[in-house]
Amino acid sequence: MNGVNRLSVGLQSFDDQKLKKLGRIHNCRKAQEAVYLAQSSGFKNISIDLIFGLWDERLPDWKKELQKAVSLPVTHISAYSLTYEKGTALSKMLKKGLIKPLEDEAVAGMYEYAVDFLEGRGFKRYEVSNFSQSGYICRHNFSYWKNEPYIGLGPSAVSYIDGVRKKNIPDVKEYIARIKKGGSVIKSQEKLYDVQKAKETAALKIRTKEGINLEWFKEKTGFDFLRLEKASIIGLQEKELIDYEKKDGKIKRVSLTKKGFLFCDIVSSELL
Repeated sequence: MNGVNRLSVGLQSFDDQKLKKLGRIHNCRKAQEAVYLAQSSGFKNISIDLIFGLWDERLPDWKKELQKAVSLPVTHISAYSLTYEKGTALSKMLKKGLIKPLEDEAVAGMYEYAVDFLEGRGFKRYEVSNFSQSGYICRHNFSYWKNEPYIGLGPSAVSYIDGVRKKNIPDVKEYIARIKKGGSVIKSQEKLYDVQKAKETAALKIRTKEGINLEWFKEKTGFDFLRLEKASIIGLQEKELIDYEKKDGKIKRVSLTKKGFLFCDIVSSELL
């Protein structure tokens, strides 16, 4: 098959009530049909996205969803904990006190169970939220975490080329109209300085299971990681969020600890 050889289906849940709570307009049956349709169309590399950690969700419910996930003909699974983005309907419900976030301990328990369960079924974690069978790591995702160039097509899509990040306009109709007229669809753009690119590379690459190889980082960015992030990494290590891999007494690699995977967003923010 030429061209597109991988599909990612935003299934998100096998529970229709949960999908409604998330404000999704599809149902579980339709999402599963999409997976099987992709398979029958010749796709061998199919990924699904799942969300966990709703305000009233419990571990037994999440276990059932994971069981169903591995029963599908998929090679890759992304599992994300629910976040309450500013301005969304869920964020407004939270502010009004209509819902209450699930306890951190419960969310952590769901995540740790997912890691153990999926790895036991042949889906190895290669990034905080991403699991794949052997040979099916998402190349786009991995390029993104190495802060390599990428092109975003469509409304709200983001591109990153030659150190310039560009974001497209969000309105679908306006996007189409501009394309037809041959106009620009860029809403905003930002040129990153070398130190910004280096820090973003650190914040992204630390999310992967392999972490940051210091020689690779120096070759890619031109910066010494330990010097660049000196103010942050001391505190992160004291909190047991990152660890060092040494060889001949020298630090060769920095990566997340088991605890660090649970607080990865904090680690990335510190490195920025």
